[in-house]
Parts: sequence; structure tokens; C-alpha cells
Amino acid sequence: MNLLLLENLSVEISNTCVCQDLSLGINRGEVWSVLGRNGVGKSTLLKTLAGLRAPASGQIFLGGQEIRSLSRRSRAQQLGMLFQENETLFPASVLDTVLTGRHPWLNPLQGESSDDIQKAQHALELVDLDQMSDRSMTTLSGGERRRADLAALVTQEPLILLLDEPSNHLDMHYQVVMLGNLIADWRSRNGVVILVMHDINLALRFSDHLLLLFGEGQVESGPVKTLATESILSQVYNHDMRIGNTADGIWFYPG
Repeated sequence: MNLLLLENLSVEISNTCVCQDLSLGINRGEVWSVLGRNGVGKSTLLKTLAGLRAPASGQIFLGGQEIRSLSRRSRAQQLGMLFQENETLFPASVLDTVLTGRHPWLNPLQGESSDDIQKAQHALELVDLDQMSDRSMTTLSGGERRRADLAALVTQEPLILLLDEPSNHLDMHYQVVMLGNLIADWRSRNGVVILVMHDINLALRFSDHLLLLFGEGQVESGPVKTLATESILSQVYNHDMRIGNTADGIWFYPG
């Protein structure tokens, strides 16, 4: 059974058709990247997959159940989303902020257990913030706040991670090492990661499948090896894309 199943999904925003009659099954252990030009609707599609906005038509099944039939608590136990930007800052410590990821699992009448705190501390180690757990969120840089947001998502422990531009505000080291560690961790859990990325090469480094948005509802999906070609990516970005071979694999650049 597919962990996430889309049946005849059509998504629209304003006068933009993001996808039309998209049917797609996503299996455990897969990592997908959503690629497309600015304004084509990548973030809108991700929010629709999260159940945060209704599709124009079609259905989304999460673990075999229609996503809109699930309670918010049940949905959050299975699926978590990192938004492109999160400017909401409270004068709370980094650890307390990361612990908010445990809310879908907590009894409303009880606080966090020692096990919850241990999960949050592990997540902080994963994103290299364990030495800042007592710091106020308001004192962190943009990159540090981004890593704290990712740590909260790790602490939530959903089976599916939806990450909208997770490399925002991160320097090259954290883009490669931290995202690599996070994705490897989710593969080991037999979960799913779906990324919206602007950086083609970073997307290809971590993904095994692509969901390409061409505009006007046209979509292609499939393995990276099939879709990561000069011809197809040139159509996606409406710009001539060239491919180069390096010691670390293929590399795309604009012609």
C-alpha cells in the first residue's frame, strides 16, 4: 500500500492551474523533489498534500485513509510540514520550541515526559544546536532558527516530511550535511520525504524521484534517472539547461 496516494488530483490557486488529474503513489523509503519555475505552484501543492488547503478536485489518501477524514491530531502524527518561511518568534528557549513537535502525541492533561525531552535533545544534536538548547529563539540567526524548525519537525516524528525550501538561510555545510543526515534518518525509519527545492543540484543529490511542474497543469513524475535530462529540465525552467559530469556525479547549469 502506498503511504501517500493521489487520485485524479487537481490543484488551482487564483488563475494558476498547478496540476490537473494527477494520480501518483508514493512509497515508504522514497525521497521526492518538486521542481518548477517561480510561481508555478510548488508551495501550494505541498500545502494541499498536507491537507492545509482543499484541492479543486480529486483525493489524497494518507496511510490508506482520505486525508480530510482524519483528525488534525491523527494527521500530525503521520505528516509534518516545514514552511518556506516561519517568522513567528516567541521568547521561548530553543528546547521548549523544539518540544512543541511532541504536541500531537501528548495527553492534553500531561506535560512532556523524560522520553519526549530525550527525543527533542536528539533532534537538536541532529541539527547541531544541542549547545544552544537554553538560548532564547529571539537570539538566533536566520540559519539557526531554520535548524530549530527542522529539529521540531524531527521531534514530531511523522512518517512523511514535507519540506518547503529546507535549505533557506542555511550555509553550504548545513545544506549538505544536515539535510543529508535528516534524509538518511527518515530513510532508516522507512518514511517519506518530499522536498520543494530551487537548487536543482541539491535536489538531485538527495532525491530518487522527481515531480516536475511545467505550468498550466502539466506534470511529470518518475525516477531521477529518467527525468533529470537536459531536454526535460530545459522545458521545466523555460531555459536551456546543460549537464556536466563531475567526480561527485552529474551537475546541471544554465546555458
